[in-house]
Amino acid sequence: MRQIRILSLAALAVLGAVRTYAADITVIANPSVKASSISAADLKGVFLEIKSSLADGGRVEPVLEKSGAVHDAFLKAYLGKTDSSLESYYRSLVFTGKAFMPKVLAGDAEVVAYVARTKGAIGYVSSRSQTLGVKTLKVE
Repeated sequence: MRQIRILSLAALAVLGAVRTYAADITVIANPSVKASSISAADLKGVFLEIKSSLADGGRVEPVLEKSGAVHDAFLKAYLGKTDSSLESYYRSLVFTGKAFMPKVLAGDAEVVAYVARTKGAIGYVSSRSQTLGVKTLKVE
């Protein structure tokens, strides 16, 4: 009984941590993306290059940050991967000819600038970042 309680508390702590990570992240898109929200499953599909379009039919392109706290939080909260496991995943897709490596940029400002000028681009930035020229997607 005590073990079940400890496991339950640990599970709640993990869920709380995921919510905290997600609260520090803003998912952004080029204004050409018609959606105003995206499901967590669709977001994962886009960034794992399983999906190349959203429900509205518009093509999308994932944009990643190179490294850092926001990048790590995004991977943990939405993809369930570490940076090294994601890199291995992408390399296997490229090696088998199933996909190309996504665009990787140095930080929030570069991601915002690229997403603003690239039709269909979807990225993520710190919730404290300026997001002029892009739209914010609510993750459901």
